[in-house]
Amino acid sequence: MTQRQKAAIKTGALALILAFGTALAGCGSNADTPNAAAGEDSSAATAVGESGTSATSADSANETSAETRVVKGEFGDVTIPAHPKRPAGIYLEDYMVALGVTPVVQWYHPSWGIQDYLKLDVPQFDISGSPEALLAQQPDLIMVDGGVDQAGYETYSKIAPTYRLPESVLQDSKQILLAVADALGIPEKGQEVLDKYEQIVADDKAKLEETVGGETVAVLRLNGGDKTLALFGIKNRYTGSLYSELGLTPHPLVGEMEDYQQIISEEGLADLDADHIFIFPASGDWDSEENKEAEQIMDRAVWKSLKAVQNDHVYVVERSYWQSGGIQANMLKFEDVMKHLAP
Repeated sequence: MTQRQKAAIKTGALALILAFGTALAGCGSNADTPNAAAGEDSSAATAVGESGTSATSADSANETSAETRVVKGEFGDVTIPAHPKRPAGIYLEDYMVALGVTPVVQWYHPSWGIQDYLKLDVPQFDISGSPEALLAQQPDLIMVDGGVDQAGYETYSKIAPTYRLPESVLQDSKQILLAVADALGIPEKGQEVLDKYEQIVADDKAKLEETVGGETVAVLRLNGGDKTLALFGIKNRYTGSLYSELGLTPHPLVGEMEDYQQIISEEGLADLDADHIFIFPASGDWDSEENKEAEQIMDRAVWKSLKAVQNDHVYVVERSYWQSGGIQANMLKFEDVMKHLAP
Protein backbone atom coordinates (compact mmCIF):
# COMPACT_ATOMS: atom_id res chain seq x y z
CA MET A 1 0.00 0.00 0.00
CA THR A 2 1.39 3.40 -0.97
CA GLN A 3 1.79 6.28 1.48
CA ARG A 4 -0.88 8.15 -0.49
CA GLN A 5 -3.34 5.27 -0.03
CA LYS A 6 -2.59 5.09 3.70
CA ALA A 7 -3.14 8.80 4.08
CA ALA A 8 -6.44 8.55 2.21
CA ILE A 9 -7.66 5.79 4.51
CA LYS A 10 -6.64 7.71 7.63
CA THR A 11 -8.33 10.88 6.34
CA GLY A 12 -11.49 8.96 5.50
CA ALA A 13 -11.60 7.43 8.97
CA LEU A 14 -11.17 10.82 10.59
CA ALA A 15 -13.99 12.27 8.49
CA LEU A 16 -16.27 9.45 9.58
CA ILE A 17 -15.39 9.98 13.24
CA LEU A 18 -15.93 13.71 13.08
CA ALA A 19 -19.31 13.18 11.46
CA PHE A 20 -20.41 11.57 14.68
CA GLY A 21 -18.67 14.10 16.93
CA THR A 22 -21.82 15.92 17.96
CA ALA A 23 -23.14 12.78 19.61
CA LEU A 24 -20.47 13.10 22.26
CA ALA A 25 -21.34 16.69 23.07
CA GLY A 26 -24.66 15.54 24.48
CA CYS A 27 -23.14 12.80 26.60
CA GLY A 28 -22.33 14.34 29.97
CA SER A 29 -21.14 12.54 33.08
CA ASN A 30 -23.95 11.07 35.15
CA ALA A 31 -23.96 13.47 38.08
CA ASP A 32 -24.74 10.75 40.59
CA THR A 33 -24.93 7.32 39.40
CA PRO A 34 -20.58 0.00 39.32
CA ASN A 35 -19.31 -7.44 37.35
CA ALA A 36 -17.74 -8.37 34.41
CA ALA A 37 -16.66 -11.99 34.63
CA ALA A 38 -12.91 -12.51 34.63
CA GLY A 39 -11.82 -14.14 31.39
CA GLU A 40 -8.79 -16.34 31.06
CA ASP A 41 -5.65 -14.51 29.98
CA SER A 42 -3.53 -16.14 27.32
CA SER A 43 -0.53 -15.11 25.24
CA ALA A 44 0.16 -16.46 21.79
CA ALA A 45 3.59 -16.89 20.28
CA THR A 46 3.89 -16.70 16.51
CA ALA A 47 4.24 -20.19 15.13
CA VAL A 48 7.31 -20.62 12.95
CA GLY A 49 7.83 -23.46 10.52
CA GLU A 50 11.01 -25.41 9.96
CA SER A 51 12.05 -23.04 7.20
CA GLY A 52 11.82 -20.09 9.62
CA THR A 53 8.83 -18.51 7.86
CA SER A 54 5.50 -17.66 9.49
CA ALA A 55 3.00 -20.47 9.91
CA THR A 56 -0.16 -20.92 7.88
CA SER A 57 -2.99 -18.40 7.77
CA ALA A 58 -4.99 -20.72 10.03
CA ASP A 59 -2.28 -20.49 12.67
CA SER A 60 -2.25 -16.69 12.28
CA ALA A 61 -6.00 -16.62 12.81
CA ASN A 62 -5.63 -18.68 15.97
CA GLU A 63 -2.98 -16.27 17.20
CA THR A 64 -5.26 -13.28 16.59
CA SER A 65 -8.09 -15.04 18.40
CA ALA A 66 -5.85 -15.75 21.37
CA GLU A 67 -4.91 -12.07 21.58
CA THR A 68 -8.52 -10.90 21.84
CA ARG A 69 -11.51 -11.89 23.92
CA VAL A 70 -15.20 -11.07 24.14
CA VAL A 71 -16.72 -9.19 27.07
CA LYS A 72 -20.38 -8.41 27.64
CA GLY A 73 -21.05 -4.70 27.97
CA GLU A 74 -24.22 -2.71 28.49
CA PHE A 75 -24.79 -2.46 24.75
CA GLY A 76 -23.83 -6.02 23.87
CA ASP A 77 -20.77 -8.20 23.36
CA VAL A 78 -17.56 -6.56 22.22
CA THR A 79 -14.22 -8.04 21.16
CA ILE A 80 -11.35 -6.35 22.98
CA PRO A 81 -7.59 -6.90 23.22
CA ALA A 82 -6.67 -9.51 25.83
CA HIS A 83 -3.88 -7.21 27.02
CA PRO A 84 -4.53 -3.64 25.81
CA LYS A 85 -1.44 -1.46 25.42
CA ARG A 86 -3.07 1.95 24.86
CA PRO A 87 -6.31 2.00 26.86
CA ALA A 88 -8.55 5.00 27.43
CA GLY A 89 -11.07 5.16 30.27
CA ILE A 90 -13.59 7.97 29.84
CA TYR A 91 -14.82 8.79 33.37
CA LEU A 92 -12.83 5.75 34.55
CA GLU A 93 -9.28 7.10 34.85
CA ASP A 94 -9.51 6.95 38.66
CA TYR A 95 -9.73 3.16 38.57
CA MET A 96 -6.96 2.87 35.99
CA VAL A 97 -4.62 4.95 38.15
CA ALA A 98 -5.52 2.78 41.16
CA LEU A 99 -4.49 -0.25 39.09
CA GLY A 100 -1.19 1.33 38.05
CA VAL A 101 -2.29 1.86 34.44
CA THR A 102 -1.85 5.22 32.71
CA PRO A 103 -4.65 6.13 30.25
CA VAL A 104 -3.71 7.62 26.89
CA VAL A 105 -5.98 10.64 27.56
CA GLN A 106 -7.75 12.28 30.48
CA TRP A 107 -11.29 13.49 30.00
CA TYR A 108 -11.95 17.17 30.37
CA HIS A 109 -15.01 19.41 30.28
CA PRO A 110 -14.85 23.21 29.92
CA SER A 111 -17.38 23.69 32.72
CA TRP A 112 -16.08 21.03 35.10
CA GLY A 113 -12.34 20.97 34.44
CA ILE A 114 -10.44 17.75 35.09
CA GLN A 115 -9.96 15.44 38.04
CA ASP A 116 -6.87 17.24 39.32
CA TYR A 117 -6.31 14.78 42.15
CA LEU A 118 -5.22 12.09 39.70
CA LYS A 119 -2.15 14.16 38.76
CA LEU A 120 -2.05 12.71 35.25
CA ASP A 121 0.38 14.06 32.68
CA VAL A 122 -1.40 12.95 29.50
CA PRO A 123 -3.23 14.74 26.67
CA GLN A 124 -6.68 16.04 27.59
CA PHE A 125 -9.82 15.02 25.71
CA ASP A 126 -12.69 17.51 25.75
CA ILE A 127 -15.76 15.29 26.04
CA SER A 128 -18.05 18.14 24.98
CA GLY A 129 -16.45 18.49 21.56
CA SER A 130 -14.89 16.52 18.72
CA PRO A 131 -13.37 13.06 19.34
CA GLU A 132 -10.37 14.02 17.19
CA ALA A 133 -8.08 14.41 20.24
CA LEU A 134 -8.94 10.89 21.35
CA LEU A 135 -8.46 9.50 17.85
CA ALA A 136 -5.02 11.11 17.68
CA GLN A 137 -3.83 9.02 20.64
CA GLN A 138 -4.74 5.77 18.83
CA PRO A 139 -6.27 3.87 21.76
CA ASP A 140 -6.64 0.12 21.35
CA LEU A 141 -9.43 -0.04 23.95
CA ILE A 142 -11.94 2.55 25.16
CA MET A 143 -13.82 1.97 28.41
CA VAL A 144 -16.78 4.16 29.37
CA ASP A 145 -19.29 4.29 32.20
CA GLY A 146 -22.91 5.40 32.50
CA GLY A 147 -22.09 8.92 31.37
CA VAL A 148 -22.03 7.61 27.79
CA ASP A 149 -25.29 6.72 26.04
CA GLN A 150 -25.86 4.52 22.98
CA ALA A 151 -25.06 7.30 20.52
CA GLY A 152 -21.83 8.18 22.29
CA TYR A 153 -20.92 4.51 22.52
CA GLU A 154 -21.34 4.07 18.77
CA THR A 155 -19.15 7.11 18.15
CA TYR A 156 -16.36 5.79 20.37
CA SER A 157 -16.68 2.38 18.70
CA LYS A 158 -15.64 4.02 15.41
CA ILE A 159 -12.29 4.80 17.04
CA ALA A 160 -11.49 1.56 18.90
CA PRO A 161 -13.21 -1.41 20.55
CA THR A 162 -15.41 0.18 23.21
CA TYR A 163 -16.57 -1.45 26.43
CA ARG A 164 -19.46 0.29 28.12
CA LEU A 165 -19.59 -1.06 31.66
CA PRO A 166 -22.86 -2.86 32.51
CA GLU A 167 -25.39 -0.70 34.31
CA SER A 168 -25.57 -3.38 37.03
CA VAL A 169 -22.10 -2.51 38.35
CA LEU A 170 -22.22 1.28 38.19
CA GLN A 171 -23.55 1.94 41.69
CA ASP A 172 -20.64 0.19 43.41
CA SER A 173 -17.09 1.52 43.04
CA LYS A 174 -15.67 -1.86 44.06
CA GLN A 175 -17.50 -3.64 41.26
CA ILE A 176 -16.38 -0.96 38.81
CA LEU A 177 -12.79 -1.52 39.90
CA LEU A 178 -13.02 -5.26 39.25
CA ALA A 179 -14.75 -4.73 35.90
CA VAL A 180 -12.07 -2.29 34.74
CA ALA A 181 -9.28 -4.57 35.94
CA ASP A 182 -10.83 -7.47 34.06
CA ALA A 183 -11.16 -5.44 30.85
CA LEU A 184 -7.49 -4.47 31.16
CA GLY A 185 -6.53 -8.14 31.51
CA ILE A 186 -5.27 -7.75 35.09
CA PRO A 187 -8.04 -9.21 37.32
CA GLU A 188 -5.51 -10.27 39.97
CA LYS A 189 -4.33 -6.67 40.34
CA GLY A 190 -7.92 -5.60 40.73
CA GLN A 191 -8.44 -7.98 43.63
CA GLU A 192 -5.17 -6.86 45.21
CA VAL A 193 -6.20 -3.20 45.10
CA LEU A 194 -9.66 -4.07 46.41
CA ASP A 195 -8.22 -6.04 49.35
CA LYS A 196 -6.06 -3.06 50.37
CA TYR A 197 -9.01 -0.71 50.00
CA GLU A 198 -11.25 -2.85 52.19
CA GLN A 199 -8.55 -3.05 54.87
CA ILE A 200 -8.32 0.74 54.95
CA VAL A 201 -12.10 0.97 55.23
CA ALA A 202 -12.20 -1.53 58.10
CA ASP A 203 -9.44 0.27 60.02
CA ASP A 204 -11.00 3.71 59.52
CA LYS A 205 -14.47 2.49 60.45
CA ALA A 206 -13.21 1.04 63.74
CA LYS A 207 -11.50 4.30 64.68
CA LEU A 208 -14.53 6.40 63.78
CA GLU A 209 -16.76 4.28 65.98
CA GLU A 210 -14.54 5.27 68.90
CA THR A 211 -14.21 8.98 68.07
CA VAL A 212 -17.61 10.09 66.74
CA GLY A 213 -19.93 7.17 67.40
CA GLY A 214 -23.45 8.18 66.40
CA GLU A 215 -22.75 11.87 65.77
CA THR A 216 -24.45 12.96 62.56
CA VAL A 217 -22.78 14.03 59.33
CA ALA A 218 -23.90 15.99 56.27
CA VAL A 219 -22.19 16.95 53.01
CA LEU A 220 -22.95 20.24 51.25
CA ARG A 221 -21.87 21.63 47.91
CA LEU A 222 -21.73 25.34 47.22
CA ASN A 223 -23.13 26.05 43.75
CA GLY A 224 -21.40 29.27 42.78
CA GLY A 225 -23.39 29.85 39.61
CA ASP A 226 -26.82 30.06 41.20
CA LYS A 227 -25.62 30.83 44.74
CA THR A 228 -27.27 27.83 46.36
CA LEU A 229 -26.33 24.94 48.61
CA ALA A 230 -26.92 21.33 47.58
CA LEU A 231 -27.35 18.66 50.24
CA PHE A 232 -25.94 15.28 49.19
CA GLY A 233 -28.15 12.29 50.05
CA ILE A 234 -27.24 8.93 51.47
CA LYS A 235 -27.51 7.37 47.98
CA ASN A 236 -25.18 9.89 46.37
CA ARG A 237 -22.55 8.05 44.33
CA TYR A 238 -19.83 10.48 45.34
CA THR A 239 -20.30 10.63 49.10
CA GLY A 240 -22.58 7.74 49.99
CA SER A 241 -19.49 5.70 50.87
CA LEU A 242 -19.05 7.80 54.02
CA TYR A 243 -22.18 6.17 55.38
CA SER A 244 -22.26 2.77 53.65
CA GLU A 245 -18.57 1.96 54.14
CA LEU A 246 -17.18 4.10 56.96
CA GLY A 247 -20.35 3.68 58.99
CA LEU A 248 -20.88 7.40 59.67
CA THR A 249 -24.38 8.36 60.77
CA PRO A 250 -26.22 10.53 58.22
CA HIS A 251 -28.24 13.45 59.47
CA PRO A 252 -31.96 12.60 59.16
CA LEU A 253 -32.38 15.02 56.25
CA VAL A 254 -29.63 13.09 54.46
CA GLY A 255 -30.83 9.63 55.43
CA GLU A 256 -34.39 10.30 54.26
CA MET A 257 -33.42 11.60 50.81
CA GLU A 258 -34.37 9.52 47.79
CA ASP A 259 -32.63 11.91 45.40
CA TYR A 260 -28.87 11.93 45.01
CA GLN A 261 -28.84 15.59 45.95
CA GLN A 262 -31.26 18.44 46.58
CA ILE A 263 -31.01 22.21 46.71
CA ILE A 264 -31.64 23.07 50.34
CA SER A 265 -33.79 26.10 51.10
CA GLU A 266 -33.10 28.55 53.90
CA GLU A 267 -35.87 26.90 55.90
CA GLY A 268 -34.38 23.47 55.27
CA LEU A 269 -30.94 24.71 56.18
CA ALA A 270 -32.28 25.79 59.57
CA ASP A 271 -33.19 22.13 60.21
CA LEU A 272 -29.73 20.86 59.31
CA ASP A 273 -28.48 20.46 62.87
CA ALA A 274 -25.79 17.94 61.93
CA ASP A 275 -22.84 17.53 64.28
CA HIS A 276 -20.37 17.67 61.36
CA ILE A 277 -20.60 19.25 57.91
CA PHE A 278 -18.22 18.76 54.98
CA ILE A 279 -18.46 21.43 52.27
CA PHE A 280 -16.84 22.10 48.88
CA PRO A 281 -17.52 24.28 45.81
CA ALA A 282 -19.09 22.82 42.69
CA SER A 283 -16.31 24.21 40.51
CA GLY A 284 -13.25 26.38 40.75
CA ASP A 285 -11.42 27.42 43.87
CA TRP A 286 -12.90 29.02 46.95
CA ASP A 287 -11.20 32.29 46.08
CA SER A 288 -12.77 32.55 42.61
CA GLU A 289 -15.04 35.57 42.15
CA GLU A 290 -18.08 33.39 41.56
CA ASN A 291 -17.54 31.34 44.71
CA LYS A 292 -16.74 34.38 46.82
CA GLU A 293 -20.13 35.82 45.94
CA ALA A 294 -21.91 32.55 46.67
CA GLU A 295 -20.01 32.19 49.92
CA GLN A 296 -22.01 35.10 51.28
CA ILE A 297 -24.63 32.48 52.12
CA MET A 298 -22.40 31.67 55.07
CA ASP A 299 -22.73 35.21 56.36
CA ARG A 300 -26.44 34.72 56.96
CA ALA A 301 -27.81 34.29 60.45
CA VAL A 302 -29.34 30.90 59.62
CA TRP A 303 -25.92 29.50 58.68
CA LYS A 304 -24.24 30.92 61.73
CA SER A 305 -26.92 29.35 63.92
CA LEU A 306 -26.10 25.81 62.83
CA LYS A 307 -24.71 23.47 65.48
CA ALA A 308 -21.73 22.44 63.33
CA VAL A 309 -20.85 26.08 62.64
CA GLN A 310 -21.03 27.07 66.28
CA ASN A 311 -18.89 24.10 67.31
CA ASP A 312 -16.33 24.73 64.56
CA HIS A 313 -17.20 21.41 62.95
CA VAL A 314 -17.51 22.62 59.35
CA TYR A 315 -14.74 21.20 57.17
CA VAL A 316 -13.77 22.74 53.83
CA VAL A 317 -12.55 20.03 51.44
CA GLU A 318 -11.20 19.75 47.89
CA ARG A 319 -13.91 19.56 45.27
CA SER A 320 -12.46 17.26 42.57
CA TYR A 321 -12.30 14.05 44.59
CA TRP A 322 -15.37 14.87 46.68
CA GLN A 323 -17.25 14.91 43.36
CA SER A 324 -15.98 11.53 42.24
CA GLY A 325 -16.98 8.07 43.35
CA GLY A 326 -13.79 6.34 42.21
CA ILE A 327 -11.57 4.19 44.40
CA GLN A 328 -8.75 6.77 44.51
CA ALA A 329 -11.25 9.53 45.24
CA ASN A 330 -12.86 7.53 48.02
CA MET A 331 -9.53 6.94 49.72
CA LEU A 332 -8.77 10.67 49.58
CA LYS A 333 -12.19 11.47 51.03
CA PHE A 334 -11.57 8.94 53.79
CA GLU A 335 -8.26 10.67 54.56
CA ASP A 336 -10.14 13.96 54.95
CA VAL A 337 -12.70 12.32 57.22
CA MET A 338 -10.03 10.79 59.41
CA LYS A 339 -8.12 14.07 59.56
CA HIS A 340 -11.14 15.93 60.88
CA LEU A 341 -13.06 13.30 62.83
CA ALA A 342 -10.35 10.96 64.09
CA PRO A 343 -7.08 12.93 64.15
